[in-house]
Amino acid sequence: MERVHWLRQRCQQLVASDGARGWYSAPDGPPANMQLGASGAPASCRLGGKRRTVIARRGPYQPEYRAVSKEYQGNAIRTTKYSLLSFVPMNLFQQFRRVANLYFLFLVLLNWVPAVEAFQKEITMVPLLVVLIVIAFKDALEDYRRYLFDKTVNHNLVRIYSSKQKAYIDQHWQDVRVGDFIRLSCNEIIPADVLLLYSSDPRGICYIETANLDGETNLKQRQVVKDLPLQGSELTPESFHCRIECENPNNDLGRFRGYMEHSNKVRVGLHNNNLLLRSCTIRNTETIVGIVIYAGHETKAMKNNSGPRYKQSRLERRLNMDVLWCVILLFAMCLTAAIGHGLWLQRWSDPIYSIAEEVSPTLAGFYVFWTMIIVLQVLIPISLYVSIEIVKLGQIYFIQNDLALYNEQLDSGIQCRALNITEDLGQIQYLFSDKTGTLTENKMVFQCCTIYGVQYPHTQNARRLALYDEEAGVPGRSLTLRSGCSVRSLSCRSMSCNHSSTSLHSMARDSEEEGEDLPSQGGAFCSRMAKEVIPDPELVKKISCLQATGSCGAEPSLEQTSIMDFFLALAICNSVVVSSSSQPWSFITTTPLPAGASQENTQPVQDTDLVMSNVGLKYPWDQTDNVLTDVGTREDDCGDDRAPHGRAETLGVSGPALEDPAAALCQNGQMAANDQLVYEAESPDEAALVHAARAYQCTLRGRSMDGLVVDLPGAAGCLHIRLLHVLPFDCARKRMSVVVRHPLTGQVVVYTKGADSVIMDLAEHPNGGEGYINIQEQTQKHLDNYARDGLRTLCIAKKVLDEEGYQAWQKGQLLAETSIENREELLMESAQRLETNLTLLGATGIVDRLQEEVPETIEALQRAGIKVWVLTGDKQETAINIACACKLLGPDDQILTANCGSKDTCEALLQELLSEVSGAGVGEGLCRPIGDEEKALPVSSAGGFILVIDGLTLEWALQDELKGGFLELSRRCKAVICCRSTPLQKSQVVQLVRSKLNVMTLAIGDGANDVSMIQVADVGIGISGQEGMQAVMSSDFAISRFKHLRKLLLVHGHWCYSRLANMILYFFYKNVMYVNLLFWYQFFSGFSGSVMTNSWILILFNLLFTSVPPLVYGVLDRDTPPDTLMEWPELYSASPNSKVYVSSTFWLTILDAFYQSLVCFFIPYLAHAGSDVGVLAFGSPINASALLIILLHQIIESHTLMWMHIAVLVGSGVFYFVFTLLFSMWCVTCSPPTNPLGVETLQMSQPLFYMVCALTTVTALLPRVLIRALLNSISSSFTEMDNTGTRTLRVSADNPGLEPGDDLVGS
Repeated sequence: MERVHWLRQRCQQLVASDGARGWYSAPDGPPANMQLGASGAPASCRLGGKRRTVIARRGPYQPEYRAVSKEYQGNAIRTTKYSLLSFVPMNLFQQFRRVANLYFLFLVLLNWVPAVEAFQKEITMVPLLVVLIVIAFKDALEDYRRYLFDKTVNHNLVRIYSSKQKAYIDQHWQDVRVGDFIRLSCNEIIPADVLLLYSSDPRGICYIETANLDGETNLKQRQVVKDLPLQGSELTPESFHCRIECENPNNDLGRFRGYMEHSNKVRVGLHNNNLLLRSCTIRNTETIVGIVIYAGHETKAMKNNSGPRYKQSRLERRLNMDVLWCVILLFAMCLTAAIGHGLWLQRWSDPIYSIAEEVSPTLAGFYVFWTMIIVLQVLIPISLYVSIEIVKLGQIYFIQNDLALYNEQLDSGIQCRALNITEDLGQIQYLFSDKTGTLTENKMVFQCCTIYGVQYPHTQNARRLALYDEEAGVPGRSLTLRSGCSVRSLSCRSMSCNHSSTSLHSMARDSEEEGEDLPSQGGAFCSRMAKEVIPDPELVKKISCLQATGSCGAEPSLEQTSIMDFFLALAICNSVVVSSSSQPWSFITTTPLPAGASQENTQPVQDTDLVMSNVGLKYPWDQTDNVLTDVGTREDDCGDDRAPHGRAETLGVSGPALEDPAAALCQNGQMAANDQLVYEAESPDEAALVHAARAYQCTLRGRSMDGLVVDLPGAAGCLHIRLLHVLPFDCARKRMSVVVRHPLTGQVVVYTKGADSVIMDLAEHPNGGEGYINIQEQTQKHLDNYARDGLRTLCIAKKVLDEEGYQAWQKGQLLAETSIENREELLMESAQRLETNLTLLGATGIVDRLQEEVPETIEALQRAGIKVWVLTGDKQETAINIACACKLLGPDDQILTANCGSKDTCEALLQELLSEVSGAGVGEGLCRPIGDEEKALPVSSAGGFILVIDGLTLEWALQDELKGGFLELSRRCKAVICCRSTPLQKSQVVQLVRSKLNVMTLAIGDGANDVSMIQVADVGIGISGQEGMQAVMSSDFAISRFKHLRKLLLVHGHWCYSRLANMILYFFYKNVMYVNLLFWYQFFSGFSGSVMTNSWILILFNLLFTSVPPLVYGVLDRDTPPDTLMEWPELYSASPNSKVYVSSTFWLTILDAFYQSLVCFFIPYLAHAGSDVGVLAFGSPINASALLIILLHQIIESHTLMWMHIAVLVGSGVFYFVFTLLFSMWCVTCSPPTNPLGVETLQMSQPLFYMVCALTTVTALLPRVLIRALLNSISSSFTEMDNTGTRTLRVSADNPGLEPGDDLVGS
């Protein structure tokens, strides 16, 4: 109970404090049961080891620092896996984690057993050693590159404070430790996670660029820790006596929780905006000083550095099953040989082949079983897994160098982040796509709005957008207009930066390279379209009337007041960073505030009534009898080119110079004219709304962490708005709020913007009259119209708080801010308590155009048999409109809408819709029992059903009792559109379809809300768009435009799967074919385990002579030309090549290998029957014939033969014959007990050798050649219905690979 009372006492002191934010004072003394630290200060509380204490390394608490610093890592990073001493043992350990390598190690050890020895002990080690050495060399090369990178990073310089020299000295990054004070300048990269203690910006702001961390180039603000002693002057490390308590290292880039305890026991809450993360770059700030919190591998950047993504593809899973079948086949052969050898010994009293020692037939059979395991070891393809890795690297190389997947505008190509699932791109059956930023540009442009229930269509603005579209359609122009933003943030050219660093990642081009028609400076999401907003004439007239009313001293109407509040909310309810193209923020020179002084108390009191009457605003909710001491302050000289002369004299407001840093933006004249303002927004929505407010002379001119500077129509110069709290947007609340002191009334006002589905519910004002209800109804109608037009909608609302209510809410908010455990939950509850009983102001309609070639891409994907689902958080009408625009919804399709408010209603509706779809006979060909693998078929050209389901209904449908019905209905529909869906629902939908239907899924998105969906799908694709790089960092592949998905799947996906599947089948074929030759020989050698060839040829046959051609085949073969695959998407799923590697093809390949081995063995056997040919002489034509059959078999199966492929095939054959001849001439004792000297030389000099080889090769391959020719003759075309009728595509040299039974009907 003492702790409860202690906490209550702290809260009371917080409320009684003089308005300071973000901290509370400790009581006079700690509780009795609280231990004291060595310095007399209370020891930090530790809860379950979830916190860390940081103390200045050069401060007064050295004994305690040494005690706690032992647990913390240094700043040196090491991404290498090995060292010189650990490379051999660790690499071997990693390689022997593979079952195949362990298997062959077992065979090597088994061959050392004398009773079962098949070859020389050294020979059996060769295959395993070759594989281990090749992989070890590759790993060593990769690790050496990591070592060079680590060395470069660790030896970067940074200035660290030295207590001996009383100055900052240059040290390497690797010398930084937790608790060090470091000093950084503009353009320097942050070496560790640093708590910001000082900034040269007088407002205590630091600007960083996080491109190295998440790819986002727009600037982020970071704030110096609140209420530091001597704030405003550069920090002296010797005077820093604070202790920092924070959470342990984690990988959450958006969260940092902790507090700083001063020597006077005052605690200050620490937040994410106080932390500078490693790898970010200082921008537009001359100098910052901070203390290191996390270093090295404990930094958030390193915690998120997980390297390439590794998944197991479906083809590899099937491969593992077929390897098991080969193991079973191997054991069957060995068991047959063991039984045969035992029977042979029992039948013959003095057999020719016998074991040296006297053993029983059973024991002899047991020995032969293990001997045959060694002899037939080639049946298990040891080099197959290595070959697959090499082939996939080759495939990735060609994908990444495809110019068709390169975006010249963004200077970016495709990124293959997952190295081992390229073949899955060719088997996609379901595609789940986000809408905003994925199908659309995510370049938001303000088009219309509704305020106070009145719609303002902005007709001229709509015409302007149409004009842009026409310009985009001119030949030679890109359909998508390029952004006018400068990709890089403003430089520090005017600052005296002594240090500069190059970004760790490559940066995009400067704006000068983007075209002559683009402005030289801009900001994030500041395209020309977004900036040039044409005001609505009617709305301009009402604003002019507002100004006229104010000048006459009359009271404005409620509608005029709502209009002013609406645009003020658009200007300030955001996180936009404001700058000037000519002056950076950090050149604002102001007089710093005294330590501990409240900025509120330093502001002069203005005549509120005079301000209100001159501006012409009325606030019917205001309490005018309150004594306000924190009213807004205005300055006349604001550098506004638009302000008419004499405007200040008309208003007649003047005052002393402001000492507030934010207001100094105006006073010192540092802000440029309107056309020079630069807005750096975190989302395109924010930029569009700020530019829209600016079009109506409500201009955001400056921002600090505590204040905003804006222009309002009718006001003389800039107004300073006190920013009290910011409640940022999150996916759960779907809204953002700011709490401010109104610049004209001095009241505490909450401005909120967010999704209309949320705001309209929160704006249900209990005291609202008939007029307010009518405003809500009219606004809802306008929102529905906007959604039908495909616009993105946002609602704007406000709430006025009295001082008592604000203080009560602030108590809980500050308690949540200073919490370490459960901070997110407490902040969520605090925000929900505030954002209630809102007053609706209006709504906006923002246009977000489709990306180029999206309709063509979706149509092609549907023709390819891929079902496309759209999962979006937008309104239902907006999603339907976009679906029509991108041809997901055709003119003959029927929309099934599912909007329910309860679970029972949802169940009944799903059954009703399922009955309707089943009665229409749609989707019956696709329906199979759930759990069986669903085969993708091309979508019929006839109309189908499109299911549209909202988020609430989807929540019911995903429950265990209803998910079966929802899934059955969805699979019978042509497409599904999920509206108002949350990120969690997106991932649940993907997981449901993937697991229950056993289909291959692909998810594509561009934002952080798509990450869970991307990670759940079999293949995740991120789009490097306008919302940062979160989706890209979580994806398997990253592209810049949705249209690239067409070639990536239809061409590269098709090729990758076809190549890899055929290569794997070829590996199985050649191994089984050659092993069977040794097996057939056992029937004529008493199943003794002996072979008819020397052991070197046997071991190297699959390892060297036939290993390279499959690699070239797997990388370069093309079953169909790219133009044909793009023109005929049906080939993706309906061509036989999409079913290359299935159980039937595997067993047919094995049977063909058995047939060819029989021919290859028995034709030479019959040719030498009755002769006195030796064992090695008998095996010579068999080996030569096998090599020719295997190489020519690949030629038959190849669809394209390049010069490289032919060279490798010819080279493999020549290498075999040269090796065998040299081996035969020089090697006498290389293969005891046999002697190969002169055998091959003699055989190759006889005509019979060539006759046997020719006859064997022709006989073995003739059936396959005849079957191929017969199939190509029977099926020479496939049909596809188009708008005019039936078209036929003939099989020719330009379109190989089409086989019978593939008459397809495309959509």
